[in-house]
Amino acid sequence: MKKVVNILLILSMIVGFSAFQCSSTEITSAKLYIQQKNLDKALESLKKEVKKNPKSDEGYYLLGYVLGEKGDIKGMLENFDKSAAISNKFAKNIDESKRYHWADGFNRGVQLFNKGAKYAGTDSSKAIFQEAIETFKGAIMCEPDSADTYKNLAYAYLNVGDQDAAIEPLKKVLEHTKTADAYVQLGDIYVQKGVKLNAAGKKDEAMENYNKAISLLEEGRKLYPDNGDILLLLSNSYIAAGKLDVAKEAFKAGVEKEPDNKFYRYNYGSLLLNAKEYAEAAKQLAKAVELDPEYENAIYNLAVTYVKWGAEMREADPENDSYKEKYKLALPLLEKYLTINKEESAIWDLLGKVYANLGMNDKSKEAFEKADMYRK
Repeated sequence: MKKVVNILLILSMIVGFSAFQCSSTEITSAKLYIQQKNLDKALESLKKEVKKNPKSDEGYYLLGYVLGEKGDIKGMLENFDKSAAISNKFAKNIDESKRYHWADGFNRGVQLFNKGAKYAGTDSSKAIFQEAIETFKGAIMCEPDSADTYKNLAYAYLNVGDQDAAIEPLKKVLEHTKTADAYVQLGDIYVQKGVKLNAAGKKDEAMENYNKAISLLEEGRKLYPDNGDILLLLSNSYIAAGKLDVAKEAFKAGVEKEPDNKFYRYNYGSLLLNAKEYAEAAKQLAKAVELDPEYENAIYNLAVTYVKWGAEMREADPENDSYKEKYKLALPLLEKYLTINKEESAIWDLLGKVYANLGMNDKSKEAFEKADMYRK
């Protein structure tokens, strides 16, 4: 999970007590208590003021100010609204207070988030993230149009494992600014929810989430056609939803429109691999590797295409050793992949089997030993 990095400068807030004269005894006392930082006594005086004078715009404004200083953002805003309903005399002060408490809450939320990330894996981490969540919520109450605050709230929810709660703030991010990251995060949540529901036998609910992911990620694809994460999630969503043919047509159209887009080539090829259309899958994935020789996922899937293709040929005609040609094509791809990701035991195991099928027994033994070593 990404750490929050957006930290704002705290806004200064000046309360113009001296600008309003002819105040009641309660308000005069409250102002004095506020200057003395005696917020409890100020609160007591202001409650008396608004009870005695329900039309006291200044009383409600100051009551809101004091509650804000005490950390009661909801109470602060309720009293600001009451003051504004009576007059607009304190509109500027109210606006400054809201901006101050938004910035203050945002900054404190960021600090808590990063503290929680620092202690990830400890018992206290979740409690710290939960405190960050409540702090970001307060900031949002003060400034409901801040996309960054919604984004940080969503990340905090994800760090405590509450995917469902992260959905609404991510939707808010997309309302205010359609970032690629928000499409990826929200799309991933829908896909993961679908997988879990499907495993639990709730097929209809799973399909509902897959379809949400598809709709969202198709929108994201139009805005970010070169974003590999969006395209990968989209193809996975189509596969999970059993819409392989629809997915193939969508990515085939993408390849035809942008033949040098490695992400379209990779995703189209991967869909063809999933459909066991090995010849065309190899063509598309090989083109993706040609466009980017270091494209790890394409290198791996191209190797898998050749391995599966060869295995199918051997199964169909065990007496014909032409399948080995496919294994030979897979070999340098697997070797290259392991130069990049040398500790992946499953790939060493696959490489060992390819070596064995090609009669390269010493190399096969060495690969299996590496698989065992990295498995531990």
